[in-house]
Amino acid sequence: MLEKLEKIKNEYDKLTEELSKKEIIDNKVEYQKKAKRHADLQPIIEKINIFKKLLSEKSDLEKILNNEKDEELIKLAREELIEKEKQIKDTEDEIKLLLMPKDPNDANNAIVEIRAGTGGEEAALFAADLYRMYSRFAERNGFKIETMNSHVTGKGGFKEIIFLVKGKNAYGIFKYESGTHRVQRVPETEASGRIHTSAATVAVLPEQDEIEIEIKPEDLKIDVFRASGAGGQHVNKTESAVRMVHIPTGIEVTCQDDRSQIKNREKALKILKARIKEKYEREEQEKLSQQRRSQIGTGDRSEKIRTYNFPQNRLTDHRINLTLYNLLEIMDGNLNPVIEALKNNYNEKALKEIEIES
Repeated sequence: MLEKLEKIKNEYDKLTEELSKKEIIDNKVEYQKKAKRHADLQPIIEKINIFKKLLSEKSDLEKILNNEKDEELIKLAREELIEKEKQIKDTEDEIKLLLMPKDPNDANNAIVEIRAGTGGEEAALFAADLYRMYSRFAERNGFKIETMNSHVTGKGGFKEIIFLVKGKNAYGIFKYESGTHRVQRVPETEASGRIHTSAATVAVLPEQDEIEIEIKPEDLKIDVFRASGAGGQHVNKTESAVRMVHIPTGIEVTCQDDRSQIKNREKALKILKARIKEKYEREEQEKLSQQRRSQIGTGDRSEKIRTYNFPQNRLTDHRINLTLYNLLEIMDGNLNPVIEALKNNYNEKALKEIEIES
């Protein structure tokens, strides 16, 4: 561990020196590359300095225990040593987390797809509730939402809604929401007051840059047609809706929310690129051994991840056995405690894997 930390410190010191050289400053591309790496290493260096200081203090306490004759001082040193060892372990874990390989997609915008599952109209209404929850959560955390496509039902629910979440680390935050969400409540459509169970699925994909996913024009089949559903006079008068099929994978995307065919094309292409990359990455993941795969945060849509029980004002996340009794607050966008708990659980599992491997 110490040898690895020393290498990181040497790299940081070297970068600090290089960033002051004129030939590096004059080369904008090289300077930006080195400056980014320097900035990435800085929080690790700060923790390394704390870690080394704690080790030094531990050594001083051990000397007292070995050489001191005063029983009172020995007692105090023992108590302080226990606390110091805990601080060393905590700091070591923090350094390991900082050294963990980061998901390169985390910084990307997120494409969120919500679809009504079992439960008919009630499932569609629940999908609309989830969309509102995510919209409020995004607003509270400084993200912007852009609707890409939707299919509204007669009672104001969504059979499907796809939207883009714009902002730093949007995917890194929203990715924990992928899976099947189950709701238990008395539906508006239920006259007898019986509690029903319905479901909606959520898929979260990272928005892809042009460079990351390149689609050849000959691999696309594009159809345009008249939009259907809500839209007033615009509906069925202009061919603004777009259906896009990626021939090699068979992935199909439809966008009709915008009045502009060009904008619908742009949105459809964004969704298509995200789905293509997700397909390739999922196939690659399936090749890995079961031991190497962590279920938290993988976006497995078949997994029943959460239950929203309205009569008990209860939310349960089944992945981490988390139960909270403030469901109405969460539905109003106060999702941060749930996301933080999921992130912490993921980090704990990742730390255990690092310890097993080392």
